[in-house]
Amino acid sequence: MDLVKTDQIVQWLNQQIENTKHKGFVVGISGGIDSALVSTLCAMTNQPVIAVSLPIFQETELADRHIAWLTKRHPNVQGLTSDLSYVLDRFEHDIWDSLFKYNKHGDEHLSELVSANLRSRLRMCALYAYANASKFLVVGTGNKIEDFGIGFFTKHGDGAVDVSPIGDLLKSEVTCLANHLGILHDIVQASPTDGLWPDGRTDEQAIGATYGELEYAMKWLNHEITSNYLSERQVEIINIYKDRHFANQHKMRMPLICQIEKE
Repeated sequence: MDLVKTDQIVQWLNQQIENTKHKGFVVGISGGIDSALVSTLCAMTNQPVIAVSLPIFQETELADRHIAWLTKRHPNVQGLTSDLSYVLDRFEHDIWDSLFKYNKHGDEHLSELVSANLRSRLRMCALYAYANASKFLVVGTGNKIEDFGIGFFTKHGDGAVDVSPIGDLLKSEVTCLANHLGILHDIVQASPTDGLWPDGRTDEQAIGATYGELEYAMKWLNHEITSNYLSERQVEIINIYKDRHFANQHKMRMPLICQIEKE
């Protein structure tokens, strides 16, 4: 089954190149399992691939190791690093004070959220700069739970992509494929994190649930699991899933358009 899924995704990626007349793929490498899997699948197309690490005041050991692993096995992959720490620093230095004069309530969480989303959007700008310069496609690394379940991504940040090869895969399926393709064990076993928060919080800490728990909630709500009994924790997870799913609808659909009545 893993081989079938792998072949389907690789064929689909090649089809996107043919359909769009682009010349290759750009993938942001975070050091996490999703971007490791996506970049590996892109490499398997034999199309040109730019695998780029985009650190912002963070450690890049796992990202560097994956890029080294990938480029050694696939000559069509070029590994790059663009440190965006300076860009964020200049942004904060030049306009941060002015920006938060408008934050009348002094909400500390808002400041953290603005910074986290800014990091993601800076990376998006860098990825599209590489893509535009080479006529490549920007490849998304979000899985099904993140992109279409709870909307756990930054609008116009890591959610801004041209193609999404693992958007229909649950996290458990991502793990199976990563193991099947021999991706570094340390990456497969690492706690998922978006790397956007100064305190280094994991996805589980940010969401309040593991991906395994969220998968159960998605399947239960989609009637793929029939159970007459839910534990107190399962009820809590289902509520977390539902709250995030509905709150983040604005990320998961096209912008609302004002429909003008015709005369």
